[in-house]
Amino acid sequence: MDIDAFVIRRAPHWNRLDRLARRRNLTVAEVDELLALHQATATDLSKVRSALPDTELVGRLSATLALSRSALTAPRAASWHSVASFFSTKLPAAIYRSRWWWGTTAALALLASLALGWWLVAHPDVRSTLIPSPQVRQLTQPGGDFETYYTSAPARDFAAQVWTNNFFLALETLFSGVLLGIPVLFILWQNVANLGVDGAYMVAAGRGDVFFTLITPHGLLEMTSLFIAAGVGLRLGWTLVDPGPRTRLAALEHEGRTAAVVGIGMILTLLCTGVIEAFVTPSSLPAWARIGVGITIETLFLAYVFVVGRHAYRRGEAGDVDAVDRPDEQPAVG
Repeated sequence: MDIDAFVIRRAPHWNRLDRLARRRNLTVAEVDELLALHQATATDLSKVRSALPDTELVGRLSATLALSRSALTAPRAASWHSVASFFSTKLPAAIYRSRWWWGTTAALALLASLALGWWLVAHPDVRSTLIPSPQVRQLTQPGGDFETYYTSAPARDFAAQVWTNNFFLALETLFSGVLLGIPVLFILWQNVANLGVDGAYMVAAGRGDVFFTLITPHGLLEMTSLFIAAGVGLRLGWTLVDPGPRTRLAALEHEGRTAAVVGIGMILTLLCTGVIEAFVTPSSLPAWARIGVGITIETLFLAYVFVVGRHAYRRGEAGDVDAVDRPDEQPAVG
């Protein structure tokens, strides 16, 4: 091996590795590059040692590899910077990345709920067989169960109860997708059917305005969170059917880690909806103000996903953990 030609050809890569290893804050792409250069330089060191030992070159490459190894394996303590990075890049990018899945899920689910509600309103004989008349009156009358539900417990306790129930439902929807998405469809149908049935009885009783006034403030973001969880869960299940160019295990690991990022986000959005449902929905504010709160929060969230998330996604962020924290993946054959 011509050691001089080898050094001339490979030196730029070693110098780049050295510069990256000395930097403190790296982008996702730079971490990937650091890992690739580290592996390539380790191969170069092996060639130098076996073909033509050069003490000075061996020392140089060994020092560079030690520095890059430290950068790759050093423990990283949680910091405000990592928290900020999570909310400004990883989370919105992960949600934006699956936008077609949860957007389509939302559209189909809402159409199904609307169709069910419309059909029930048009068929009073069917409504009477589902729920006995006394229970219908108890549900729909002024001061009935539908209205008093939101004041059935002190606001703080009610918010905690609603939040706990909703985020467990969202996480169940999200991660049950690994079972080919079948449980996701069942959970989603239960929720949209309940929405359609309640709406149908309230509208049929002439109290549709009360229904939408009480549902809208918290329901917009709450249902969006459920649709996102369902869409990401379905994508997770589809990964088992069509993993793409990756092995099924590698694809499932990647989608699972991204789903976990989305899950953290849904816990937080549902905390927000729980607070709104407990303190805004049953409040004495005029209807336009309560509905305005729900529309404003929903608009801000969608802007967060489609503006911040799109920007992060186009920069190469996909919502996965950094390359340093990922397990090594075997390349797919073929």
